[in-house]
Amino acid sequence: MDRRLTREALRLMEAHQPFVRATVVRSSGSVPGKVGAAMLVRSDGSTVGTVGGAALEERVKDLARASLRTRASDLHHFDLRNWVEGGLPSLCGGSVDISIEYVAARPNLLLWGGGHVAAALARLLPTLEYDYSVADDRPEWASADRFPEAERCVVVEPAQLFGAVAAESFTHLFVLGYDAAKDTDVLDLALHRFPNEIGLIASQAKRAHVFAELRRRGASEAALRRIRAPVGLPIGAETPEEIAVSIVAEIVQALHPSRTAKRSDASSEVNAQHVAAPSP
Repeated sequence: MDRRLTREALRLMEAHQPFVRATVVRSSGSVPGKVGAAMLVRSDGSTVGTVGGAALEERVKDLARASLRTRASDLHHFDLRNWVEGGLPSLCGGSVDISIEYVAARPNLLLWGGGHVAAALARLLPTLEYDYSVADDRPEWASADRFPEAERCVVVEPAQLFGAVAAESFTHLFVLGYDAAKDTDVLDLALHRFPNEIGLIASQAKRAHVFAELRRRGASEAALRRIRAPVGLPIGAETPEEIAVSIVAEIVQALHPSRTAKRSDASSEVNAQHVAAPSP
């Protein structure tokens, strides 16, 4: 195992950045990269390590970049004999199987509002190794006593939120506040300053009110579509703990889109078989 790759993988995980790990898992005949040879491909396309170089490596880089776009992993076979159909332009004479493993950015959540839903989330997130910080304008609701495992607890007014925290360092912003006007101020700023996922805890009435005010302030429909409201999977959640579960479930679902799609396809097929089955 290459320590450079291990250190870089850990650095990327701690920095909440996605990457792809390409690893030779099987080889046959003469090949430049033996079993265990590995390469990391970062989200900007840069790399560290090698799976063998030449045309093979360039092909693997292309597949890794595609994996970063689709957030899916796969296993690929490469023939390194240019004289056979489908072979790469190589005279090595062997073949390799390479695992393309997508590693999602480890979530780092910014919670605006340290109320009951935030507290329920804070009990779940460490079990998943998700990082989080809490911001609120009420000192007693954004304290280390209330959120002992938070990366940061920030007491700040909505207008100064993105001066107090680095927006780009967070993968999600969840607006869980106690005051609709202040939530609206945070969202108004987030649409201009926060580059990643935005969620709002809201009833349909609150959603309509907040979105109307954001439109009045100049937010476009495209910008409003960035806000997931109400946040969380629709599981009928009512209590703060249930809402926290629905939010975490939504994060997990988004981290594994290819698996979710396969499960949905399988469920659709089963349902279709039930519909088509003749009555006894």
